[in-house]
Amino acid sequence: MNHAPPSFTDGGTLRQRARAAGLDPDYWYAVEEVRRVKPGTVVEVVFWGRSIALFRGDDGTFRAVENRCAHRQIKLSLGEVEGCRLVCAYHGWQYDGDGHCVEIPHERYGRGFPKLTLRTYPVQVRYGLVWLFPGDPDKARERRIPDIPELEGPARWACVPLTFDWSAHHSMVIDNVSDFSHAHLHRRYRPFDNARLTRCDTVGDNVHVAYETRIGGGRITGRFVERDRVDTGRIELCYEYPYQWSNTDDAIKHWLFVLPVNERTTRVFFLFYFRSLKIPGLPIRIPRAAMTPVMRLSNRWAIGPLLDQDRFAVEAEQRGYERHWDAPPVELNPAVRAFQEVTVRKWGEYLERESEHARDPA
Repeated sequence: MNHAPPSFTDGGTLRQRARAAGLDPDYWYAVEEVRRVKPGTVVEVVFWGRSIALFRGDDGTFRAVENRCAHRQIKLSLGEVEGCRLVCAYHGWQYDGDGHCVEIPHERYGRGFPKLTLRTYPVQVRYGLVWLFPGDPDKARERRIPDIPELEGPARWACVPLTFDWSAHHSMVIDNVSDFSHAHLHRRYRPFDNARLTRCDTVGDNVHVAYETRIGGGRITGRFVERDRVDTGRIELCYEYPYQWSNTDDAIKHWLFVLPVNERTTRVFFLFYFRSLKIPGLPIRIPRAAMTPVMRLSNRWAIGPLLDQDRFAVEAEQRGYERHWDAPPVELNPAVRAFQEVTVRKWGEYLERESEHARDPA
C-alpha cells in the first residue's frame, strides 16, 4: 500500500496533481531581497531542488551560477567573494560571473589549465528584489518581470517587501491568498469580512477573481484607511501565473511572488503598497515622506502578524495533506479549483516540452 502522496505523473485527483506540480522555470522568480545581499557576499537560493549561488561583487552587481565547484562539487555558496569572483572554500578555485574557472591557486601537477564552465542564470534587480530566470536563458528576454508602475519613478508609492520561508507547497500558498472564505482565521485582524465571490474567470494562464467584501476592517489598521476616498467594499485578485496580485479601488494593492524551493517549502515575497493612508482620527493624509517608515511599522505590527496566521494555516494544511492525501477532496470555492487547474496544466506543458527536447535535442 502506498502511504506517500502520488507524484505528478502518477495522475490522481486535481488536488493531488496540484500538490505535486512544480512551477514552470521559464519565468522570472524573485529569490532574495537586495538589501540582504551586501556587496562581497554570496548566498544560496533554491528553485525546485536546484541549488544556485547568488553572489554580489564588490562592484555591487549580482551574478548567479550553479552552486557547485567543478572540482569536488562542494557548494560555492560556502565560499567567499573576492572582487567580482566567487571563490570555493575548499581549494580556492575561482569563478567569474560567466561561470568560467579563471584561477586555480595551487600546483596543477603538470596538467594544463582546465577549461571549466558552470551554468549561469540571468539576473535582474527590481522593486528591491533580486530576480533569477532558472529556465531556458534564450527565453529570458521574452518574459518580463511584472510591471508595477506605482513602484517606479519619483512619485512611486512606499513599499517595504516582506519575505518568509513557509513549509508548504506553493499551490497551497496561492490557494490561501486568493480564497477569501477563510475570514475566520483572521477574525482578530479582520482584513476582510463577509466575502461574496462575484467573479471567477480563467483567461489564458490567468485566473481573475473578485469579491464583494469589506477590506481593512481591523480595529486599529482600519483607522488608517481613507474610506471617504476609497471604495473598500470590493476587491479584485488575479493568479497571473506564476504570480498573484490584488487591487482595491486602485488605492490598496499587493503582489505575491512565490519561489518553489521543493515539494513542501516555498519562499514568499509580499509587496503591499498604498496610494495613501490617513492619520487616524483626522482627515489628513500621512505625508509621502513618512510613508516608508509607516510601512515598516505596519509590516512589523500589523501585516506581518496577519501573514503569520496564513503561514500557520498552510503549514498545518501541508502536514494534513501528507497524512490524508487520499481523503476525498471537499472544495466549495470554485476559484481554488481554477487556480489548481492552471497550475497543473502549466506544469504538464513544461514537462511535455522537456520530454520533446529529450527526444529531439536539436
